[in-house]
Amino acid sequence: MTLRKFIIERDIPKVGSFEREQLREAAGASNSVLRQLGSDIQWVESYVAADKTFCVYLAKDEDIIRKHAEISGFPATTITEVRKMIDPTTAAA
Repeated sequence: MTLRKFIIERDIPKVGSFEREQLREAAGASNSVLRQLGSDIQWVESYVAADKTFCVYLAKDEDIIRKHAEISGFPATTITEVRKMIDPTTAAA
């Protein structure tokens, strides 16, 4: 099965001021849940802002993302499927 790409917006107050150890613990908790859920979901990367994170995931569907959020305790405020990608080289094609 092909995994689809999603952007997950998570409202987490003051996450941008978390210390490295707090972020390490959060990543560890997320990784633990990902191991439980198996190969139908993968965390690619996350961007940390003041009161939000924007996470890039590969997943079979939104349901497994919601399950990850429920088990991990990290909210999935908005889940958006990525339909296409562009970058500066798109203009040259």
